[in-house]
Amino acid sequence: MILRRCFLGLSLVIFSLTNAQAQTLAPQVKFTTNMGEFVVEVYPDKAPNTVENFLTYVRDGHYNGTIFHRVINNFMIQGGGYDARYMEKPGRAPIKHEGAEVKAKGGPTNTVGTIAMARTNNPHSASAQFFINVNNNDFLNHVAPSGQGWGYVAFGKVVSGMDVVNKIKLTPTGSGGPFPTDVPQTQVVIQSATLVK
Repeated sequence: MILRRCFLGLSLVIFSLTNAQAQTLAPQVKFTTNMGEFVVEVYPDKAPNTVENFLTYVRDGHYNGTIFHRVINNFMIQGGGYDARYMEKPGRAPIKHEGAEVKAKGGPTNTVGTIAMARTNNPHSASAQFFINVNNNDFLNHVAPSGQGWGYVAFGKVVSGMDVVNKIKLTPTGSGGPFPTDVPQTQVVIQSATLVK
């Protein structure tokens, strides 16, 4: 009986430590916008380099005052690179694409509510810009490290405020700044992005 109680107690301690470790492995970032707030949880255990890059921009205040400059309903909302005058904010050096590693670790894919890094046609060009999927965009997932197979690295998901993301995706769009299409005609401004956990 005593042995059973000790085992049960030890099991609870191990569970608590594992649960606490899992919680510390999932930082959360709160985005406050002029359309409301949403929170994303990111997974350094699945995409360590991508998450560290993103969190460094958050800690540096890079996203404060940037806009969602590309919004496509039934696809994604993209931001983090331009200010309200459509001037691109300078970023740090691009990071190495880690889609294969994320896939091998069972990391997130480009489904509704996940956050991923935006990039150019060069797979190793992701820097500050990110997007949030508002559809299941399987065609953006990593398949192979070549051609279009590189995909886009998803590294977290919206855990609260998805209603705000859905409001943003419905914003009427048109031209704005250097962009001929997909720009919200009423600017969606990220007033702050802060680490809350």
